[in-house]
Amino acid sequence: MKRIKDNDNATIVACYIGYITQAIVNNFVPLLFVTFQKQFGIALDKIGLLISVNFGVQLLVDLLAAGLVEKVGERKTMITAHLCSGTGLLLLAFLPWLFPVPYIGLLIGIVCYAIGGGLIEVMLSPIVEACQTKNKEAVMSSLHSFYCWGHVGVVLISTLYFAVFGTGSWWILACIWAVIPFFNTCLFFHVPIRSLVEEGKSMGLREIFRERVFWILFIVMVCAGAAEQGMSQWASAFAEMGLSVSKTVGDLGCSAGPGLVGMISELSGRGLKAGLFSAIVFPVILVAGIWMIKQENRR
Repeated sequence: MKRIKDNDNATIVACYIGYITQAIVNNFVPLLFVTFQKQFGIALDKIGLLISVNFGVQLLVDLLAAGLVEKVGERKTMITAHLCSGTGLLLLAFLPWLFPVPYIGLLIGIVCYAIGGGLIEVMLSPIVEACQTKNKEAVMSSLHSFYCWGHVGVVLISTLYFAVFGTGSWWILACIWAVIPFFNTCLFFHVPIRSLVEEGKSMGLREIFRERVFWILFIVMVCAGAAEQGMSQWASAFAEMGLSVSKTVGDLGCSAGPGLVGMISELSGRGLKAGLFSAIVFPVILVAGIWMIKQENRR
């Protein structure tokens, strides 16, 4: 443990695993949309709301994280983040059968791990940036790529599991995925964590909220996430339901966005075709936001 405490490389590895954790909490449940619909009788609009809740809670936590870090510090924040992520996955696995309305159990589990996911997202880059290591740009690029690798890993491993054991035992896989954040919790108890911002030097929330560019970037971030999540998180369900392919094949071609997709799918009567088409509004707003940022820079 002494070697770990003095080794910034251990911190970087823990942050890599942190992004894998976020990939799990963001991309595991969408593989189960059709399963939830069949097993619990949940309508498409409510299924879409699950992802919107996840996305919305993470955004809210992102806004509040700065104040939390100043009060409790980076280490306790990261430990809390991973404990929430792991606990949320366990709650997701068991609560639906303990509540008269399974949907409530799913929501509680998702809110819990969304808190962890939001803290992880906002903390990892500053922690790695503060590490004393060479080739910082390469390390930062690798850091963000681990979310992508985690996404691919979640889909591949989950698909293999479902092909062998069936989707009915998805709750067991949720427990298995929970091992990763709990393991990383142990790492963050021991790895060195250096502060990037001197005490008392960070901007307060009032100062941040007064910045016009902050609100433009906030809208851009919401629309970017909505555009991504609205398509990627429904792609598997669309392939399985709309194209009549197996779940294995569907899992392997693939907030506000997912919620809108689900709601329009349910209300239009045309299914996921109409819902997915509605998500085109988000990249349009995204482009407009980028243009506004360029205008601000010129000023």
